[in-house]
Amino acid sequence: MRIRLALLTACLSVAAALPAQAAATDTHLEGRLPSGAAYVMDVPASWNGTVLLYSHGYSPAGAPNPAQNTPGAAARDELLAEGYALIGSSYATNGWAVTEAVPDQLATLDLFTERFGAARRTLAWGTSYGGFVTTMLAERHAGRFDGSLSMCGLVQGGVANWNSTLDPVFALRTLLAPDSGIRLAGFAGQTEAVAAGKALTTKVDAAQRTPQGRARIALAAALHGIPGYNDASQTEPGPTDWETQQANQYTAVRGLLQMPAFSWRQEAESRAGGNPSWNTGVDYTAMLARSPLYKEVKELYKEAGLSLRTDLSALGRAPRVSADPPAVRWMRNTSVLSGRLADPQLNIHTTGDALIPVQAQSAYRRAATAAGSAPLFRQAYVDAPGHCTFTPGETLAALRTLEHRLDTGRWDTSPAALNTRAATAEPTAEPRYVPYRPAAYPRPYDLAHPGDTRP
Repeated sequence: MRIRLALLTACLSVAAALPAQAAATDTHLEGRLPSGAAYVMDVPASWNGTVLLYSHGYSPAGAPNPAQNTPGAAARDELLAEGYALIGSSYATNGWAVTEAVPDQLATLDLFTERFGAARRTLAWGTSYGGFVTTMLAERHAGRFDGSLSMCGLVQGGVANWNSTLDPVFALRTLLAPDSGIRLAGFAGQTEAVAAGKALTTKVDAAQRTPQGRARIALAAALHGIPGYNDASQTEPGPTDWETQQANQYTAVRGLLQMPAFSWRQEAESRAGGNPSWNTGVDYTAMLARSPLYKEVKELYKEAGLSLRTDLSALGRAPRVSADPPAVRWMRNTSVLSGRLADPQLNIHTTGDALIPVQAQSAYRRAATAAGSAPLFRQAYVDAPGHCTFTPGETLAALRTLEHRLDTGRWDTSPAALNTRAATAEPTAEPRYVPYRPAAYPRPYDLAHPGDTRP
């Protein structure tokens, strides 16, 4: 056994000393980092010199936590065939794991360099929560990367995310269960958080059976930016088909209550040491007026015979949720973005995303513009329902677009250019990039705006 281990160590030492192009076969490595995080690496025999560090999405506490190095098998197979090295870790813990995710990803990159040599080009990419991790890597460890691709990323950052998750549940409790005492933040543990989520879900399910309840659910959905077509299994509503839009939003609101707004929040609070979000001083009347969903809410209230003004006044009078200042500081220090980029970054997002609404892109555009990073930053949009529902071709097109910027010094992010690249990568699928500009994010919070510092 000792002889076999010695031989294995010697082989790895030789592999580390040789360029990957000299390897006779493709290399697949799995293992553990000192933190306990798993890692996975796929390096083709004819490595082209580019390594892609992939950051995966959110994994709830208690869920399986495997290492991932691509968004999916189709993209993986294509990229390996083209000679890219693909690496990624699991992160040492699940949940709001940014304090583990960033160092674990950097440690994975270090291990890759140790074993295979320095890359000619290093790109960070990731999806969903991993898009947020990718942007954290790009902002705070720019010297390690040449560029980055954030896909359907939580790029509004931690404070803004938890604030915007609070708004819809505050509206639902105020309008559907005003005397229930359902806790919305500051949970003692998972048991309390899950029970609160179930209690509010029961109220929402009952409300969905009446026109008045459906109007109020639509109001809550509008405060979170939940689109009226957010899953490919849904009926796509027409522009004024308010009933179908609301039915689709109701499904997404239930999903929000069952996991992110309560269970996931409590896990984040446990890391932050308290509640990092608030709605003190928030004007919900003004927030709704700015929402692209305002017309739907107004019409559903009218059809239900309800006064929207009365309900908005009730929201204005209701006791607010205050943040715990130490928790805000923790979230600000670990999970808030600055918009400061040293290398090109491309963000892509689906227009019908209910989990991380597309308005998150407006929040990061605001930060990047204020930080002076606008020339390095571009966004592109796929006209599709759902969260991260890009085709493999659309994903590869985004990566090619980032590489084109690195190769030429010029951005070419027009929908036509992206669709051409997507069709080339996946001829059997219709590419769906479109001209699009999302509405403003309801409550942005970033390090580039000093006025965002006060709760």
